[in-house]
Amino acid sequence: MLIQICLTVKNQLFMGSQSFTTYSRGKSVNDAYNRAVEAAEEEYGHQDGYSGQINSSAGFSDITREFRNSKKSVSIEKFIDEQLDNLSKFDGARAICIQEPIENKNKTKTQVEHVVTPGTKKWVLTYVVYCDGSRINSAVTKGEAVKMARGYSEKHQRTTTVKIERRLEKDSHALVAKITYKPSSTEKEGRWVFFGWASC
Repeated sequence: MLIQICLTVKNQLFMGSQSFTTYSRGKSVNDAYNRAVEAAEEEYGHQDGYSGQINSSAGFSDITREFRNSKKSVSIEKFIDEQLDNLSKFDGARAICIQEPIENKNKTKTQVEHVVTPGTKKWVLTYVVYCDGSRINSAVTKGEAVKMARGYSEKHQRTTTVKIERRLEKDSHALVAKITYKPSSTEKEGRWVFFGWASC
């Protein structure tokens, strides 16, 4: 599920570039950056790398430590403005963590549910039609599968292959275990602010 992301863009242009300030959540700074890029893609489009948003930036650098170690008694907004004065679109974005993520500290982070099906499991051979690695159809005999493959190749003008595979007679018997993620009650995503210049 995509977490809501707030995008704030300053109306400041310089030599074919535009400054941006974006807030994003994630389990890590990389996760937050990727989410911000995805949100910008959906909102503004890629525009061949000239959207003027974070999705047109050349990666990012995390300067959280630099901000926290700063001796200046300035707000984060003023710190960002000072940084922007010394950055260009070639420097990539800068990131500052404003809320640390809380990791899942459970000793066991997954839960396993074993699925037991009654009766004897019977294996059968089947002929499967593939196109570019994707399964298209299957048949009980090779002749039927080849007929399906030829029809698909003629219709879509694509090369198909037929492979013989072994599967369970009843597909419902194929599921033997289900593993789910077990979240922690204290687990929480972090929040970062990204800023910089991007081509527009």
